[in-house]
Amino acid sequence: MGKALRNIGIVSGLTMVSRVLGLGREMAIAAAFGATALGSAFATAFTLPNLFRRLLGEGALTAALVPTLQEETARGGKAAALRLVSEVATWTLLAAGVITAAAMALLGAHAWWGPQLLAWGWEADTVARWELGAELGVILFPYMVTVCLAAVFSAALQTRGRFLEPALNPVWLNLCMVGLLGYGVWSAPGDDAVRMRWLCAGVLAGGVAQMVGPGWALMRLGWSPRWSPQAGPGVRQIARLMVPTLFGSAIYLVNMTVSRLLGLSLDDAAATVLNLSTRVMELPIGVFAVAITTVVFQQISKHAAEGRLDLLAVDYRKGMRLILLVNVPAAVGLVVLAEPITRVLFERGKFTAANTLTMAPVLAVGALALPALAFVGLALRAFYARKDMRTPVQAATWSFVINVVASVVLMRWFGVTGLAAGSTVAVLFQAGFLQSKLAREHEGLGFSHLAGHLGKVVAASAVMGGVVAAAWWGWRQGVTTGGGRDLAGLAVSVAAGVVTFGVAAWVLRLEGRDEVLALVKRKLKRG
Repeated sequence: MGKALRNIGIVSGLTMVSRVLGLGREMAIAAAFGATALGSAFATAFTLPNLFRRLLGEGALTAALVPTLQEETARGGKAAALRLVSEVATWTLLAAGVITAAAMALLGAHAWWGPQLLAWGWEADTVARWELGAELGVILFPYMVTVCLAAVFSAALQTRGRFLEPALNPVWLNLCMVGLLGYGVWSAPGDDAVRMRWLCAGVLAGGVAQMVGPGWALMRLGWSPRWSPQAGPGVRQIARLMVPTLFGSAIYLVNMTVSRLLGLSLDDAAATVLNLSTRVMELPIGVFAVAITTVVFQQISKHAAEGRLDLLAVDYRKGMRLILLVNVPAAVGLVVLAEPITRVLFERGKFTAANTLTMAPVLAVGALALPALAFVGLALRAFYARKDMRTPVQAATWSFVINVVASVVLMRWFGVTGLAAGSTVAVLFQAGFLQSKLAREHEGLGFSHLAGHLGKVVAASAVMGGVVAAAWWGWRQGVTTGGGRDLAGLAVSVAAGVVTFGVAAWVLRLEGRDEVLALVKRKLKRG
């Protein structure tokens, strides 16, 4: 586990940087546009191409490509694997280009379907927000082509044990978006339309940077880019593995899109609030869970290719313990501190105090799904490593149905908070469904091996939550003035929570604490 921990340290460190930058990006966007129709339209328009990055970079393509490249390397060596990369990149470019062109044509036809929606009885404000989102979507969708190719190159690097360049990809995107948005604010103060054009340019520039970085690193390993439209055995195997996974991914894509569209149908602020709460939740996931999933997937894919389910189960359990150790207390902290976190991060510029009061319960409800989201990420990799793509599709289908039904029902009573609750219920179901299927596949993958660990983590997190709530209440009572009162209070409360959880974890002898401590010590020695 030593080398794996080093890789996790590399990926988690860079992912933390990218998530912090991503949060800074969202803070800048919120300050520039607020929870307005334009801000919500951008959040919705960016959902489609950005989800392709997530679903391909961390989903269907990577899930199919990594084990296939492992097998190709074992059979034909490095040269055969690199030839397969060229073939996959060619077909990825063709498929992504066709999808992008079709999406741009559909979104660009809003001059036709907009009046049709009005004729069918949709409210004029809702249709106007959808049309604005469609206009931005036409500009942003080419981002999909570059990130799909970046996913191919990143997956190939991971099979060669290179995790640095793929982990840097989101950093380039965030830097481009923040930099060009900043230029737009500086060059055109008060003109939201110009600012938005510069923000969209930042997305497209970031997509190119994400593609060039891992592509260049792959070339340094001996890969030569070439047009290879051959459908060889490796390509056909990847296609077979991807088809059911893409179906499941498409359901997840529709799931996220429906939530954003439902948000646009509610009011100007809902889609923005949903997007910002998601970004805050992604910070603890990105700091550790994605890094663990990325590294563990490479290991369990190797064990699956060798038919060693016993070793696969061992690495799966280690990864899950580390994921729960981080994300359960993070979820509790977000629930307890939802309002001050929202106020400190976003309440400036055009993001008002009223927007904070709207977003705080959305963040708290969404945070309840945080451990399940991280759990699902690794559970899916266990299926992908064994080339079982049907079970994830079944889980995604049920999750989609539950999300739509729960969201439509709950939004009538609770508005945008109801949309967040619907998504939380769906994710919790998906996690339970996947884990029950894994337990049937192999005894070592059963939840019984994790139940005791989870119980201890929950107990430690509950103690931590009580201390955090008391610390925040005490701070607010004792410190009543000062511009940085909330920021300082958050720092004190979070520090108290971290210390409390660390002590509780040590007293309860939580599994995974030694690995995390060893990783921290190595980092300190290097520093």
